[in-house]
Amino acid sequence: MSTNTSTNGNIVIAGAPAIPGLTFRRFRGEADYPAMVAVIAGSKEADQIERTESVEEIALQYRHLINSDPEQDMLFAEIDGQVVGYGRVWWEQEENGPRRYFQLNQLLPQWRGNGLRRAMLDYCEGRLQEIAGGHPANGPRVFEAWAADTETHWESLLVEAGYQVVRYGLTMTRPDLENIPDLPLPDGLEVRPVRPDQYRQVWEAANEAFRDHWGYTEEEWAEENYRHWVEHPTFQPDLWQVAWAGDQVAGMVQNFIDEEENQEYGRKRGWTEGICVRRPYRRRGLAKALIARSFRVLKEQGMTEAALGCDAENINGAVHLYRSMGFQPIKKHIGYRKPMHQGGAK
Repeated sequence: MSTNTSTNGNIVIAGAPAIPGLTFRRFRGEADYPAMVAVIAGSKEADQIERTESVEEIALQYRHLINSDPEQDMLFAEIDGQVVGYGRVWWEQEENGPRRYFQLNQLLPQWRGNGLRRAMLDYCEGRLQEIAGGHPANGPRVFEAWAADTETHWESLLVEAGYQVVRYGLTMTRPDLENIPDLPLPDGLEVRPVRPDQYRQVWEAANEAFRDHWGYTEEEWAEENYRHWVEHPTFQPDLWQVAWAGDQVAGMVQNFIDEEENQEYGRKRGWTEGICVRRPYRRRGLAKALIARSFRVLKEQGMTEAALGCDAENINGAVHLYRSMGFQPIKKHIGYRKPMHQGGAK
């Protein structure tokens, strides 16, 4: 899909639907954050997505983007000057895998079904092709996008555009924090509070542990993501359960409570995320013991349920482990890919 930028900063997309008042433009900085939050909020019900977003969280995320320049890599759709949707692209190099060219694409439900979102998808692919044209042609390249199984409009567009399913993820919940099993830590390990001077060590231990997971990229563990991690409101080390073998991290659960999300959805949920065990300490029951301890920590904070996100096809049997601890799937997330041929052409 061909594009050009006019002198007034608008983007012209050939083949876009003829909707009265429709224009496309680039990112205008922090002034766009409230409109982005409004698009997310206006889409949640139709997409059946539980998401509590704020201008502050968008600002934090955009301060720490990796391989994405909002001024060049974003598209805004407006009707009569009001933002109705936006898209952004970025890329990552999978370790021992393809270079992955991502896009997200948000559009208010009342403007779907008329070709607008497909035009935005095609524009984002075109931008990704431009980016890929500046990269070495030294391996496979793929377009990639994700959708929850309730985001049926976005899913249908990806399939229509030639994307195929490559992976599944799950959101799982334990609906109560009763009957928590008493599971001791393996011999030689202890749980201790994490000091501020140990945050980096915990981060690096998690990086090492997650290197075995599907789709691992160095970008995910880049310095900008570390900064985003420690600055985020859900960075709550007082709730973590980190097992130590002497001065070495053996495994962890990075628990947190999202108070704003709980208030919006009228619940008391704690998240048991960042669950990982380093290779030398696996197959000894450590993850289960740390999860059980996490349930108790969350219950002490007044929570009545726990949740996590995971790779549905984890090679270490994570889903089976989580089921054994009382978690059940409540939502599926689907990863789609489409080959990008050398030279960036479709």
